[in-house]
Amino acid sequence: MSKALNLGNLMRSAHGFGASFTFTVGATYQALEARADTSKGQWHIPHYNWATVDDMALPQGCKLVGVELLDDAIDLPSFRHPLRAAYVLGPEQGSLSPELAARCSYVVRIPTSFCINVAMAGAIVMYDRVRSMARFADRPLREGAPELTPPVRPRSRDKSDRKG
Repeated sequence: MSKALNLGNLMRSAHGFGASFTFTVGATYQALEARADTSKGQWHIPHYNWATVDDMALPQGCKLVGVELLDDAIDLPSFRHPLRAAYVLGPEQGSLSPELAARCSYVVRIPTSFCINVAMAGAIVMYDRVRSMARFADRPLREGAPELTPPVRPRSRDKSDRKG
């Protein structure tokens, strides 16, 4: 992170999107320095400050997903998120280290023509995860909101409703 403010923005988004935890690897800034997090996410979800890639200890069954602007990465809109995943973003003004990229089960890319702010990239990935994994109505074919279909009412068992 080039600024503690960016870590704070990323932590606020993680809290808003319902993340189970946040983490940094070799970060200059600590969670308590992340003053931009007005939601106080560090008091609601655990944050881990790992010094090195070897120190990382993800929950059992959790797949590490790298987010990096690489030609051979999976385009985010085409990616199916693992049920249990932790997302690691490349540092600002840099890339995921080869050691960290090797630990990733997948590497995805946000289809932009250049790198974007790390806090914004994290929010986009979290939005995409929520959008693809939660139960939302399908997008309509035309612009605007989906048409709501009236609920199907169960047939009455009352004898007066029966014909015949």
